[in-house]
Amino acid sequence: MRSPFLVVAVGLLLTITVGRAVAAPQGSSSVKNVTVVMRDPGCHWFSAGGKFTTKMVVRGPVALSNLDEAALKIVGPNGTRVDPVGKRIMLTRGAYRITMVGQAPDDNHLRLVVT
Repeated sequence: MRSPFLVVAVGLLLTITVGRAVAAPQGSSSVKNVTVVMRDPGCHWFSAGGKFTTKMVVRGPVALSNLDEAALKIVGPNGTRVDPVGKRIMLTRGAYRITMVGQAPDDNHLRLVVT
């Protein structure tokens, strides 16, 4: 014969464990995708939700995808980085200025803020 105390203790332990797993907050550290695309006028743009913009604020971290026609020069808090065409680069918190390598002076200068 099993002790009723043991059965209750095991049941309580399972209830607490399952309750914590269900109530545990899902991490907000999921990576967001930000895409830079080629589009005239202005050459390159951020593509977000079917709209095009030159400025964007995103809760990070961010995976910046380069679908433009040339490499992107990304100047941010950790210096200058280059993102080749068709590749992704991870960006963390900070303000970034993004230009196309060798771009014309009248092309768009993109600004991305990762919070």
